[in-house]
Amino acid sequence: MRLLHTMLRVGHLQRSIDFYTQVMGMSLLRTTERPEQKYSLAFLGYGANPDHAEIELTHNHGVDRYELGTAYGHIAIGVPDVAATCRAVRERAAALGGAITREPGPVQGGSTVIAFITDPDGYKIELIQAATRI
Repeated sequence: MRLLHTMLRVGHLQRSIDFYTQVMGMSLLRTTERPEQKYSLAFLGYGANPDHAEIELTHNHGVDRYELGTAYGHIAIGVPDVAATCRAVRERAAALGGAITREPGPVQGGSTVIAFITDPDGYKIELIQAATRI
């Protein structure tokens, strides 16, 4: 078994595609339109299945906002240098509706360097310095 993709419901598909491609550096891998079923999909990632897991963005037509609830945590992405990544994406993230919500630094009680960025729909993304994996 292996992880194929994680699905996130988004309010504005193109805004989210722009965020994940322009801020997080992912590639748009494919899209699917289902007008009769009233939804659209976009698959993004740093590579395609089967070599890489993907993120599936789902836009349900007519829905522009979701309540995230209290169960969702975050997606984690390894980066070579958390501080440099935050500096590089801060302005682009803000321009596209995202934000750095936890500045780079060690995780509480440990030495792993992390930061958090939030996408335009409020989903959290943890950036983990690759040399110090959890």
